[in-house]
Amino acid sequence: MATRNRMPPWHEIFKTPSGHELLIRPIRPEDGPPLKEAFSLFGPEEVRDRLTQSVKELSDEAAHRLTHPNPKTEITLVAGENLTAGEAVVGALARASINPGTREAEYAILISRFLIGQGLGRQLMRKLVKWGRGKYLDRLYGDVLEENVPMKQLAASLGFKVVPHPQGTPGLVRMVLELDPER
Repeated sequence: MATRNRMPPWHEIFKTPSGHELLIRPIRPEDGPPLKEAFSLFGPEEVRDRLTQSVKELSDEAAHRLTHPNPKTEITLVAGENLTAGEAVVGALARASINPGTREAEYAILISRFLIGQGLGRQLMRKLVKWGRGKYLDRLYGDVLEENVPMKQLAASLGFKVVPHPQGTPGLVRMVLELDPER
């Protein structure tokens, strides 16, 4: 009987329509330096569109927090070159974190402008939804700038609904997916 080459959990080779192969996998501590370097490739507007705030560089503290997620309450996935962690250029980051004392998690996705429009955001979002369902959460949500039409369209295509931002923050909407355990 032939043995299959199985990838570790949450690992996937993602082939873009342009033919590039990216490895999607959980973030590791050694991804900190390449993540900080890659962050400089994202323009401030790009970061603001995806993370709702402009940041020019990733602080050491933020890099450490991202590269050391609590496996019980968080997942952080990266997509990049299929190289050893710490050597691979990181082109995308997707994160979900359970709000303490609730059955809901907040997500954020950041994709380099060089990888936009390749289907990577959809695949990362699907993985975050799968993770949320695996944690038996009631909902997954993310705050999105009203002007970020591509993210709103992507989320809506996966069943997310637009709701007013709970704090009434001007320019922000909340994209919410009710996680039906039967799906």
